[in-house]
Amino acid sequence: MILETAQGEKLQVTNRSEGNNFIADISNAQLRLPSGEAFTFRSQKPSSGITEITVINVDINTVRVTVVGENALPNVELFDDDAGLVFGITAAATAQNPTPPLPLPLPRGGEGEGSEQPTVQQDEPIELVVTGEQDSYRVPDTSVGTRIDTPLRDIPQSIQVVPQQVLRDRQARSITDGLENVSGITPISPGSAGSRDNFSIRGFENYGNSLVNGIPDDILSDSGFVNVERLEVLKGPASVLYGEGALAGTINFVTKQPLRDPFYEISATIGSFNDYQGTIDLTGPLNDSKTALYRFIAGYRSAETFVDFNEFTKLSIAPSLSLSLGQNTDLVLEGDVNRMERNNQQPNGLPAVGTVLPNPNGEVRRSFNSVGPVEDKVTVVGRVGYRFEHRFNENLRLRNAFRYRFYDSDERGVTIIPTSLAADNRTLNRRAIIGSQFYDNYYLDTNLLGEFSTGSIGHQLLFGFSLSRNTSDLSFENNIFSVAPVDIFDPVYDNTVVPTGIPNFSSFTTRDTLGIYLQDQITLAENLKLLLGGRVDFFEERTTNRLVGEETSQSDTAFSPRVGIVYQPIQPISLYASFARSFTPTIGISATGEAFQPERGTQYEIGIKADITDRLFANLAFYDLTRSNVTTTDPDNPNFSVQTGEQNSQGIELDINGEILPGWNIIGGYAYNDARVTKDNTIPEGNRLFSAPEHSFNLWTTYRIQKGDLQGLGFGLGFYYVGERAADLANTLELPSYFRTDAAIFYEREQFRAALNFRNLFDVEYYTSRFGSGTLVAPGEPFTVQGTIS
Repeated sequence: MILETAQGEKLQVTNRSEGNNFIADISNAQLRLPSGEAFTFRSQKPSSGITEITVINVDINTVRVTVVGENALPNVELFDDDAGLVFGITAAATAQNPTPPLPLPLPRGGEGEGSEQPTVQQDEPIELVVTGEQDSYRVPDTSVGTRIDTPLRDIPQSIQVVPQQVLRDRQARSITDGLENVSGITPISPGSAGSRDNFSIRGFENYGNSLVNGIPDDILSDSGFVNVERLEVLKGPASVLYGEGALAGTINFVTKQPLRDPFYEISATIGSFNDYQGTIDLTGPLNDSKTALYRFIAGYRSAETFVDFNEFTKLSIAPSLSLSLGQNTDLVLEGDVNRMERNNQQPNGLPAVGTVLPNPNGEVRRSFNSVGPVEDKVTVVGRVGYRFEHRFNENLRLRNAFRYRFYDSDERGVTIIPTSLAADNRTLNRRAIIGSQFYDNYYLDTNLLGEFSTGSIGHQLLFGFSLSRNTSDLSFENNIFSVAPVDIFDPVYDNTVVPTGIPNFSSFTTRDTLGIYLQDQITLAENLKLLLGGRVDFFEERTTNRLVGEETSQSDTAFSPRVGIVYQPIQPISLYASFARSFTPTIGISATGEAFQPERGTQYEIGIKADITDRLFANLAFYDLTRSNVTTTDPDNPNFSVQTGEQNSQGIELDINGEILPGWNIIGGYAYNDARVTKDNTIPEGNRLFSAPEHSFNLWTTYRIQKGDLQGLGFGLGFYYVGERAADLANTLELPSYFRTDAAIFYEREQFRAALNFRNLFDVEYYTSRFGSGTLVAPGEPFTVQGTIS
């Protein structure tokens, strides 16, 4: 048997024996069959004395080969040759044969899991392709779209992956940096000047629809980024998989996992505006048998940012432990803690008049801070949990996961927020908040995955349930404290606020949700696959108003279906179509006392996925996404709302990623989006949705010199365009388009890497989002330089 590497590279192998089983683990590798798909390969009774041979992806970093002897441990010898890694396999009874072991003739690979085994042909060896490198702009499979490791080409929905190599080449240090490589995503937060990372996806705001290793995690802010391996974005509704939310897209953070081989990395970064960061990454086995693996990642960052007085420090620690509890049982314990201390907790905003609109007094400085010097505030975000898997056999496995996450922001100090510009076009009004916010989330998920056939039709059936509890503890003295205004052209800050010590808002809210889901990935033929799924969620939310001692509650049920089909007319092309729905609880009552129904999202999508080459992939998607049950003012009773509002987004997205030529990588995308209000009692129908540009474009490309004295030297160039977009649903203000250029130069040699990254190379002045009602806007970063050595 031959494990053939794409570039003839030698593979790192660790082998052991358990009973009659010879087990070889190949680290830093992934299995690919000749068709390009990632499946388990299995051959039963390939030869006398050998019961079975299997080759599987244990995880994203390890391929495992298992040879099972019929009566005793088989004799296996390993050889390196030009083809790759050769396994010479003989049964124990014939091990005394003096003839040197040769590759055992076995049937050629290519059949997927659950498929019928081929007739044994003793004429040529199996040839399995193993990628011996992780440094790639293309990740061919993911679990975010189905909860099962599945090739992207077999999933009837647009999914974009930003791999580790892209994050490293761009020196991404935030969620926003990473997601700039995905089409149809627009930032609606101020980048390094703020502490929140929020986005518009396919025209709709996303304020926390995220996952960490496939487990819901609904805060995209104040979190560390040092332990992120890659980003995955599932476009469109995903309630059938993960429950509430996820109308237009779900972001999955895949974290760095413990490795079987020792790996130690230290890196240091220095950037503009006194930006300093250091990280360490340590991993390897804790015992000789490599059944216990660890990873410890830590990072510290201190920066001033381009905004006056806006300084912050961030400490992130992310430990994890992987335990092999037996040949078929694995347990991963993982967590992270992120402590952020910053001078200005709230994002800074500049008046629209004087930035994107003319001001008779002049132009407001991009670095102007309307808050001024205030007391530092501390936010702590952390999570801890486990992932467990037991394989009863090759066709049945049980998975269980739990996570606890907390968010603590005790803001007993003063948080000052700009509100509006006075009639003189220079006096900026402000208000203050004094209070605290604490959030706790508990999530438990259990599912059973079975693989079987009904006649010639293959099934991957997933059945599971999840339990979650989300609590929020909010307490504010007064959220409308008046603060002295400030002159935006000649600021003198008077931040005097006299706390009353008496809260005027204090509540504790608990939301409990039970979700039950069923999904079947059906292989009707090798080139025709059907995906069916459904989920029902039962939720209840209880809120206690501690000021008056009153408790209110609301409960409801939501069903979320999903149907998709993939047809491959030829092997490199996948044509797909899908329908999916989502739900988001809407808390409140109408004038008649009826509880609001959940808000719904409904999407129809068709597309084409294409392997342009074996290392270059493209996805073209057409979608129609409708948001219904939107609350709007009750025309008969303006103090209440009715759920007659509707919004619609239609568009086209094109994404491409991979290697064009040896050393030349690319990741890019274009999005056309027409997102508008279609029904509302107060907002004119036809208005564009907030922060939904009609056109956007992103491109990042690198080239590495492949040989010669300059081997290891590389260059990167990026372009990022966002078109005009509405700053509010009333369309009273339009943010102008902008075109930004980024660049990089780096040198990699053996265990050393040095890089210089340039952001906003031509110092373009642009604005990423708005604040409040649209009278304030957030400036983008000016030209910055970032140098890293690792």
